[in-house]
Amino acid sequence: MDVVRLDPTDNVVTATKALPVAAAVEGFQTTTAIPSGHKVATQAIATGEPVRKYAQLIGYAASDIAPGDHVHTHNIEFRNTDMAYEFATDLRPVAPATGDTFLGYRRDNGTVGTRNYIAVVTSVNCSATAARMISDHFTPDRLAAYPNVDGVAAYVHGTGCGMAGDGDGFEALQRVMWGYARHPNHAGVLMVGLGCEMNQIDWLLDAWGLKHGPLFQTMNIQNIAGLRRTVEAGIAKIEAMLPLANQAVRTPCPASELKVALQCGGSDAWSGITANPALGYATDLLVAQGGTGVLAETPEIYGAEHLLTRRAIDTATGERLLGLIRWWEDYTARNRGSMDNNPSPGNKAGGLTTILEKSLGAAAKGGTSPLVGVYKYAESVTAKGFTFMDSPGYDPASVTGQIAGGCNLVCFTTGRGSAFGSKPAPTIKIATNSDMAKRMSEDMDIDAGTILTGESNVAEKGREIYEMFLAVASGQPSLSEAQGLGDYEFVPWQIGAVM
Repeated sequence: MDVVRLDPTDNVVTATKALPVAAAVEGFQTTTAIPSGHKVATQAIATGEPVRKYAQLIGYAASDIAPGDHVHTHNIEFRNTDMAYEFATDLRPVAPATGDTFLGYRRDNGTVGTRNYIAVVTSVNCSATAARMISDHFTPDRLAAYPNVDGVAAYVHGTGCGMAGDGDGFEALQRVMWGYARHPNHAGVLMVGLGCEMNQIDWLLDAWGLKHGPLFQTMNIQNIAGLRRTVEAGIAKIEAMLPLANQAVRTPCPASELKVALQCGGSDAWSGITANPALGYATDLLVAQGGTGVLAETPEIYGAEHLLTRRAIDTATGERLLGLIRWWEDYTARNRGSMDNNPSPGNKAGGLTTILEKSLGAAAKGGTSPLVGVYKYAESVTAKGFTFMDSPGYDPASVTGQIAGGCNLVCFTTGRGSAFGSKPAPTIKIATNSDMAKRMSEDMDIDAGTILTGESNVAEKGREIYEMFLAVASGQPSLSEAQGLGDYEFVPWQIGAVM
């Protein structure tokens, strides 16, 4: 099989391997060499006419395209989406299922963690070094006496001051801090500030009702009188937390307590054909058990949002999603950008041409069940089922928001390859193609490229992904976790002016 046709109405097919000039494809010959994963026209497409893949619009012909032509950035143009939206017209609830469990940490407030960390959370970049020094003190040798503690993780960032004290940016950062402070994968939390920053720790405590206690402490460098004393005091506070955190033990918990962040990065043409549909199948299995899948990356559903509004449980939910789309159109326009600035050069090398094409594949991670909730960036996700969270397409910022929203696992598909990992929620990585899976075998937990070769199908691979949800949630390290990734992938989305 040299090409894949995804729908009878498509006017392009995708090459499964590199094709030379004059290769036979569906009754015609290629007019030029076609890289693997790239598109070939199957009929004449006149200038300005739609180019279709997945039975959906992915762009318009920028020039006349002949059968056999390579269809890519040189002859497709992007236009902003302009379509009529439907709401709640494609509702396909999954059949409820029960009985699947994992070994998790049941917290006093009823939430369930998949890991047992102590967090050092910073309010501002000025306290980042102190937080790193505190967490770095707790080496594996020093933690050996506390086998139930997964580690001491520092969450540092580059903002927290030089920003407005209200508005989208400030509110998003406060939600991130609150989300990490209350995350079920944290047994204890130490918040470290400077003292004079815009993002005051005391404001967060007042706004979110956080209370000091043996496993929740705060401190400011200016009050303690300097960096050295702050580090010493922080180490002492965490040393007092460790015996308490070590008392946590794993117990059987229903799969309904899993909240999985659905991510993709370094996508290629196979993302929407192999790994993303398989992850979507796994998401439906999780939803059937009463669990939650959280899709994000608003710029990367652009052009596919009409498919999601049809799955919205009601008009209000669908309109919330469209409100995010309109915000992003305005955001990119006022910053003199374009929604088509995404895909990246790597995405394009992998065969993706426009954001419309990329989005249609990315949305497949959400499966087929109804869309039950739409959330702001880093907002606490309370609905059970398939949900959506606003975020940029930049993976570290997006995942940071999803984890702040309560996700206790991350599942990340990639075609070009990724070395991403996250804390405190571990990341499972899925390869879209077998070549990359073999090349980066130490990083890829699952190879979904076998769907393309016929060795497996979407349902089989989706079941494998779902079973890995349960295994990793129970303590099995994912490959990125085993390599120590996650200490530098905490990146709160910085919205608004830096002043």
